Amino acid sequence: MLTISQLAKAGGVGVETIRFYQRKKLLDVPAGAGRNSGIRHYGDSDVRQLRFIRTAQQAGFTLSEIAELLALDKGRDRARVRQLARARITALEEEIARLQQAKKSLVGLANACAHGDEGPCPIIEAFTL
Repeated sequence: MLTISQLAKAGGVGVETIRFYQRKKLLDVPAGAGRNSGIRHYGDSDVRQLRFIRTAQQAGFTLSEIAELLALDKGRDRARVRQLARARITALEEEIARLQQAKKSLVGLANACAHGDEGPCPIIEAFTL
């Protein structure tokens, strides 16, 4: 059994993140033993769920999507999970395209800034338009 600080350490997050996830109903608040002393205990399933949440966030899922994924796991609705994953892939592809365009623009501005020392900097000018 783990305390909240041990759970946070095992999941690579802070204690306040655990409490935030509990408020968002992504992690359960433990019941039973330890309530009188104020110390709540967590188990391996809580560590797994916390790691799932963190990994899903790294994949770009929102907290509401993560909540849905957690619920879908209990119901074994693979079709809906695939649908959510495909939607996330599409969103990531759009973000990648946007970032590539931003990089292309910034490279052009940096090159323009490197060719000349007179007048206003093209980077600063572009950002103030």
